[in-house]
Amino acid sequence: MQPKDIRQMGDAEIRSAIEDAKTELFNLRFQRAAGSLENTSRLRALRKDIARLYTILREREIAAALVRQEGKDNA
Repeated sequence: MQPKDIRQMGDAEIRSAIEDAKTELFNLRFQRAAGSLENTSRLRALRKDIARLYTILREREIAAALVRQEGKDNA
């Protein structure tokens, strides 16, 4: 998942994508423990995708806080 694709998503979509990725990661961990996981690189990719999603969500929160702060300063 590319950052430009994530930035086009809404906040609710990002939160949904995080939950989906966490669920998939959970299932892959069980597969790895059972010895049936074939593509182990998918674990790392999912962790990175989750981090990207959280990072962009946090960027939006910070930007919104700055906008609110600017509005208070100008009032």
